[in-house]
Amino acid sequence: MASATRLRRFAYYGAVVVGTAAALGFTSAHNSSSANPFSRDRRSSGEISAITERMSSTGWRVPNRNTQEAALRGSSEVSPFDVLVIGGGATGCGVALDAATRGLRVGLVERDDYSAGTSSRSTKLVHGGVRYLEKAFWQFDYGQLKLVFHALEERARILHNAPHLCNALPTMTPCYEWWEIPYYWAGLKLYDLVAGSRMLHMSRYFSRNESMEAFPTLAQQNALHKTLKGTVVYYDGQMNDSRLNVAIACTAALAGAVVLNHAEAVSLKKDEVTGNVTGARIRNKLTGKEFDVHAKVVINAAGPFCDEVRKMADKNAPQIISPSSGVHVVLPDYYSPDHMGLIVPKTKDGRVIFMLPWLGRTVAGTTDSATNLTMLPEAHEEEIEFILDAISDYLVVKVRRSDVMSAWSGIRPLATDPNVKGTDTASISRDHVVCLDSDGLVTVTGGKWTTYRSMAEDAVDVAIKSGSLQPMNGCITQALPLVGANGWDPSSFTVLAQNYVRMKRSYGGKIVPGAMDTAAAKHLVQTYGGLAPQVALIAQLEGLGKRLAHGYPYLEAEVAYCARNEYCESAVDFIARRARLAFLDTDAANRALPRVIEILAAEHRWDRARRKAEMADAITFLETFKFSRNAQFDDGKHRAR
Repeated sequence: MASATRLRRFAYYGAVVVGTAAALGFTSAHNSSSANPFSRDRRSSGEISAITERMSSTGWRVPNRNTQEAALRGSSEVSPFDVLVIGGGATGCGVALDAATRGLRVGLVERDDYSAGTSSRSTKLVHGGVRYLEKAFWQFDYGQLKLVFHALEERARILHNAPHLCNALPTMTPCYEWWEIPYYWAGLKLYDLVAGSRMLHMSRYFSRNESMEAFPTLAQQNALHKTLKGTVVYYDGQMNDSRLNVAIACTAALAGAVVLNHAEAVSLKKDEVTGNVTGARIRNKLTGKEFDVHAKVVINAAGPFCDEVRKMADKNAPQIISPSSGVHVVLPDYYSPDHMGLIVPKTKDGRVIFMLPWLGRTVAGTTDSATNLTMLPEAHEEEIEFILDAISDYLVVKVRRSDVMSAWSGIRPLATDPNVKGTDTASISRDHVVCLDSDGLVTVTGGKWTTYRSMAEDAVDVAIKSGSLQPMNGCITQALPLVGANGWDPSSFTVLAQNYVRMKRSYGGKIVPGAMDTAAAKHLVQTYGGLAPQVALIAQLEGLGKRLAHGYPYLEAEVAYCARNEYCESAVDFIARRARLAFLDTDAANRALPRVIEILAAEHRWDRARRKAEMADAITFLETFKFSRNAQFDDGKHRAR
C-alpha cells in the first residue's frame, strides 16, 4: 500500500514538474534550435573575449601580494573602491569576479586563505540536489523545486567554465525492494527532465549483474537481509572545490580585482553623518600592520561568520545564520570503483550518505547537525562512526576505523529567520539570502557551492542599486572561463608526458632526470588545466620534479608555482587548498610538510623563526583531521588498530 502511494504521488507531482519545467523554459524542447545550453549568454561574448584576451596578455600571471596590498592602501575617502568584499570563499571570490568584470573597482580581503573555511570542506559535488527534488515532492514545496531548477542551470555553467577541475560522475542508487526500482527510476528521470538540455547523461536502470560489475564492492544483501534487485544510476558533477575557489580568486585578480588573503577586517568604518558603512580597518595577519580601505559599498560574504561582520556594523543585528556541521571521511580507493559513486538514499535516521571516488580515494559523507562556530572545526568520533555504520550496510568490504585516512568537518552557513525557533538544520532551505541593512552593508549568505556564481550576481546587483554604482556592462560570468580553462584539453597530458622530464634531486644532492609519467602528467592537467606546462617547466628547469609524498602525484614544482602564481602564503595553504593532501591522507601531509616548508621558505625568504612557526601551525591544523592514528574510540565494529 505504501509503495503504491509513493508511485501515485510521483506520477501526480511528475506532471506538475513537467508543466513547471516547460513554463520556466528548462526543458530541452524550450530551445531546440540550439544544442548549446549557453546560447542565452552569447550576448556577453564580446566582453568575455576582451577580458580573456587581457588576462592572457599577462601570461596568466596575477599581480603579486605587495602590489595588491599597495592598491588596497591606496584607496581614500575621495577615491574609494566601488565595492569591498569581506570573505574569500566561493561566494566572496565570485562577487569580486562578477563586480570586476562589470568594470567596477573592487577590493577583497580574506582573514585566512581562499577556501579556508566551508568552501574547501564540501562533498565535492556540483549538483542540482536529488534529495531536494524528493523533498519538493513529498512536501509539495515549490521553493525547493525552483532551487533544483536553478542549481542544475548553474551546474552546467561551472562544468563549462572550469572543465579541468570538474567532471561528470555517475552515481548508483541501490534497490533492495522491488518497489524501489520504479520509485527511484521515476524520480531520477524527473531529475533528467528538470535538467533539460543541460543534462549530463541520461539516468538508467542497471540489473543486479550489471550493478555488481560496475560496483564490485556493493553488498548483494543489505543489513535487513534483503537481496539486491538492481540499481538506478544518474549523473551529477564533481569538482576539486578549493582548487576551483582559488581559480575564481585568481581570475578575479586577473580581471582587475584587488584581492588579499591573510588580511582580516577588524572593524567597519562608517560615515559620521549618514551612518552608512564606508569601508573597513584591515590587519595584514602576516605582518601585523593595519590600514584602512575605503569603499562605496561593503559586501559581507563571510560565510558562517557573516553575523560577526554584521555585528561590527550594528552590535544589535539579529542573527541570520544557523551553523550546521557536515563531516566527511576519506577511505582507500578499494572502497569504490574509479568512476562510479554510491548514494545511500536513506540511513537508519533518514539521512542521505554519498560515497564517491575523488582524486584516487573514496570520500564518504555527510552529516547534518547544529554546531558552534570555530575557525578549526573537528569531526567528532560519533559522526565518523555514523558514516562508517551507514556505508557498511551497503558494502561487502569490512569497514574499519583504521582505514580512515582523513576526516574533517565543515560548517554550512544555513540562512534562517532569527524569529523561528528550532535547530533542526536538515530542514532549513539551502537557498541563499541577500540582505541590505539600513547602514548600507550588503550580506550574501546561505545557498550552496553550485550556486556561488548566481549568489554573487545577486549580491552585486543589490550593491549597484544601493550604492548608485556605474558598471560598464551587465553580468558576464555565466560563460566566463576561469584560469586554466583556456588551452585545456583532456588529452593534453600526453603532450606533457612526451615533452617534459621531472628533474629530481637525489639524496646525494645530484640532479637526475625522471620520466614525466602518465599519473603526474594527468594530475598536472587536471589541476592546472592549460597552465600545466608552466608547472612542468619548473619541474624540469629547477630540479623540482620529485614527488612530495609516496603514492601521490603532487610535485615539488607545484609548491613553487603556487607561491608565485596562486597567493600560497603558508604551508597549510598548500597542503590543504592548493594540493589536497590534508584532505586525502593526513599522514602523507605530515610527511610532506618539511619539504613544503623548505620550498616556501626559499620562495618567500622566511627566516628560521618563521619556518618553525609554519611547522607548528601546520601540525595544529592537521590534528583537527581525525585519521586513523588519532582515533578515539573502539566499539568492536570499526577498530582503530
